[in-house]
Amino acid sequence: MNEEEQPVRIPINGTLDLHTFRPSELGDLLPEYLSACRAEGFSSVRIVHGKGTGALREGVHAILKRLSDVERFQLCPAHEGGWGATRAWLKR
Repeated sequence: MNEEEQPVRIPINGTLDLHTFRPSELGDLLPEYLSACRAEGFSSVRIVHGKGTGALREGVHAILKRLSDVERFQLCPAHEGGWGATRAWLKR
């Protein structure tokens, strides 16, 4: 298994920084991370997608809309990243 194929360990701390991931990885990564956060007792998760062109943010929002574990989501306030991050609230 080469270095690119190695699984990446992500700390389950309520913040997911997507800067090191490819957009094609979101489909599996985001649901799995949110599920792990929910299992650890987090009621919300901050997802850092960056400002850029908005494509990654749109991808994140599209996935969040489809997940039954997500109660609601919105862009973070300025002190948490503004439009470069999204807060998702998880169902209990």
